[in-house]
Amino acid sequence: MPDTDETQQALSVLRHRLRDRTGFATTQGFGPRFLHSTGQMHKGDGGNGLFIQITSEKADDLAIPDEPGEDESSISFGVLIQAQALGDRQALHEEGRKVIRFHLAGDVQGGIRKLADALGE
Repeated sequence: MPDTDETQQALSVLRHRLRDRTGFATTQGFGPRFLHSTGQMHKGDGGNGLFIQITSEKADDLAIPDEPGEDESSISFGVLIQAQALGDRQALHEEGRKVIRFHLAGDVQGGIRKLADALGE
């Protein structure tokens, strides 16, 4: 999803509502870069973590050339990022972690706000 101030703010509201509603510590990060820092910590959490993964379609998807300097492409960055997200979800499942994934289409910030609204104030 787009790493914009609006998206960050919507996720922050959702994260704080989850924290307030459950009493659990919460974090947020954008993949795939979070996998190289906090992602490893989360997978080594002693098995107590609960994970929410939110994905969306990449609005400005770009093709990855099959060969340097060529136009032909069999994969895009959006497909690669979705594969990484699904792989991370699978890795969490294989370690016995509880994870839920929400895939948002269209208005990403609106979708996040709907999730937050479902938790109440």
